[in-house]
Amino acid sequence: MKNLYLIALLGLMISACSDQYLVDGTTTVHGMEGKMLYLKVYENNDLRNIDSSYVTHGKFAFKGSMDTTTMANLFVGNQSLMPVVLEGGDIVLTIDEIRQVVSGSPLNDSLYAFIQRKTQIDNQLAELPRKEGRMVMDGMDHEEVIAQLAKEEILLNRQADQLITSFIKRNYTNVLGPGVFMIMTSEYAYPVLTPQIEALIVGAPSYFLNHPYVKEYLRVANENMEKMRE
Repeated sequence: MKNLYLIALLGLMISACSDQYLVDGTTTVHGMEGKMLYLKVYENNDLRNIDSSYVTHGKFAFKGSMDTTTMANLFVGNQSLMPVVLEGGDIVLTIDEIRQVVSGSPLNDSLYAFIQRKTQIDNQLAELPRKEGRMVMDGMDHEEVIAQLAKEEILLNRQADQLITSFIKRNYTNVLGPGVFMIMTSEYAYPVLTPQIEALIVGAPSYFLNHPYVKEYLRVANENMEKMRE
């Protein structure tokens, strides 16, 4: 899931009107005590700090006003920790050795339910090499094991793609759609058009297609695809 956290640092400024956000955070990670945490958003092709807070006795907080619902990212130093949607209401952010989660508002609840499910699939994929070793030690034919696990890997990757695609489509018209699109596409070395991306943009509403990140990504991806055809 680290990719999901790493990529979400690009945050988004988009739609939906809100007045104030309040984030109350807690952490049991010893190394974070006394650290300065930053909330950053992606704006004008750069990351901008919008708030900061010291971790004191395992607690920190952010509070501010905004014109639009914002997907931001929590940083410690230059390290991205996790995404957080800044929207009206009291938002609760929890960081411990096992999990990082944001709750207390509709979009954050939706985002972290998605992240939790994606993490489960990622963990199943990561478990396949260890599963291979156990199956071989149990006496199964190695070639049969490889064939079986290859099928499982294909199925899990398909589930992950379907999860991402359906989530983006359900959230075409709020910050989560473009935000998870950014997360997904940041895994590529450079912008390209994959079958999954092409399926996403067919029939997508103008809100999604005209989002600054999505629009620029598609522009560069189309240029790259043209160059590859030459």
